[in-house]
Amino acid sequence: MNAFQYDAHQIKEQARLIRRHVIRLNADSPAGGHTGADLSETDILATLYFRILNTGPERTDDPERDIYIQSKGHGVGGLYCCLAQAGYIPTEWLATYQHFNSHLPGHPVRQKTPGIELNTGALGHGLPVAVGLALAAKMSGSKKRIYVLTGDGELAEGSNWEAAMAAAKYGLDNLFVIVDKNKLQLAGLTADIMPLDPLDVKWAAFGFSVSECDGNDVGQLIQALESMQTKSGTPQVLIAHTIKGKGVSFIEARPEWHHRVPKGDEINAALEELNHGE
Repeated sequence: MNAFQYDAHQIKEQARLIRRHVIRLNADSPAGGHTGADLSETDILATLYFRILNTGPERTDDPERDIYIQSKGHGVGGLYCCLAQAGYIPTEWLATYQHFNSHLPGHPVRQKTPGIELNTGALGHGLPVAVGLALAAKMSGSKKRIYVLTGDGELAEGSNWEAAMAAAKYGLDNLFVIVDKNKLQLAGLTADIMPLDPLDVKWAAFGFSVSECDGNDVGQLIQALESMQTKSGTPQVLIAHTIKGKGVSFIEARPEWHHRVPKGDEINAALEELNHGE
């Protein structure tokens, strides 16, 4: 059972607060950050941690907890902010993001940060490990579920598709892949760099049950993720259509914000936009 079990309205408020943390965290970083990626995934993370995942801040060592893997490791800033908001780590740590000897390095390191399940950074590694974890859980009779978040640009890595084939072969219906399809990556539009569409057809051809939703709509995320839990026999993938930089107008859908942080007046402008909930 999830430690919070929040409804859609409560999750939306948590997402707003997480986004405010994201702005401050990236602004305070001495080594840059990935503001756009952090903001696009926020609603997904908030829905997982405040409703979907069978885990909680007091259960990080529970062998039957659900496992969440941040395969798009460059978006770890958003995950740190979610973990802080959910009580896994102290909020004060956010001001130390990417500082020397910080608990919050620029990519996930499980030895450094409570709540981090896997070291990631080089893209295309999270899903293969998730497949191994899901298979091990099946073999041991565990009821835990394995969730993994990938970027859409990340899916150009062939290791993802090798892992997908294995997941289907072993019938890993305890594996849930979420694609943060924000349509942008470091060098520009994913459609220009390495086209993925029709992405739903590709996943289906690899043996996955495919769902799609607006990845910045908490209500749709809840419906999709809870529906996926009722299916059996095949691994699941949710293609979550998001906007990179969601929540801050001058960051949304702007390629330059892949590896840019707010500075000067941009900080207060962003926080002002995130000052009030619905």
